[in-house]
Amino acid sequence: MDRILLTHSLLSSWLYALKGNPYEDATTERDPMSEFMATLRRDPTPTTEAMQRGIDFENLVTDIVVGRGDRSNKWYDAANIVAADVRGGLLQYRAKKPIEVQGVPLLLYGRLDCLKAGNVIDIKFSGSYDRGKYITSTQHPVYMELIPEAQKFTYIISNGSDVWHESYFREETPSIYPVISDFLDWLRAVDLLQLYCEKWKTL
Repeated sequence: MDRILLTHSLLSSWLYALKGNPYEDATTERDPMSEFMATLRRDPTPTTEAMQRGIDFENLVTDIVVGRGDRSNKWYDAANIVAADVRGGLLQYRAKKPIEVQGVPLLLYGRLDCLKAGNVIDIKFSGSYDRGKYITSTQHPVYMELIPEAQKFTYIISNGSDVWHESYFREETPSIYPVISDFLDWLRAVDLLQLYCEKWKTL
């Protein structure tokens, strides 16, 4: 059986569809289950305005790191703070790990914004932030599983003017395996496991 790709984004989309996702901005009317099904089918999805802002902010951070940041950009000061945190790390680091859950061969995959000295860093652009916003996210458990040497995962969040840090250490990060197991159970229960295996199989 081919290995089936599994990402934090897919798990996050599923959890959002089931019960709402407290660490994403609810700025538009959304149909979470339809969004999850589009993700499960791997349908092309348009880039939303919020997604584009995040992309633009991360690109600005990268530009600053490599010495070509636009100082006239309205987000420059905040992006410069983030750039200082990620400078010297590996940017856009891709990680994958073969795992097996309930007899299903999976390939856990993630693209890290930055891996620096045992610290995984993820950059978020968000219009609002409350402490502990990402505590239930699947992202740090997935990435801790992907990077066995990592001891800490840090979300760096900015709204373009302010910058916040939210960190989780390995010893306080729950295993992602129970979530994956629940995901596979749910797919079986609603007769979607075959669709997942077909659409997400690795070549």
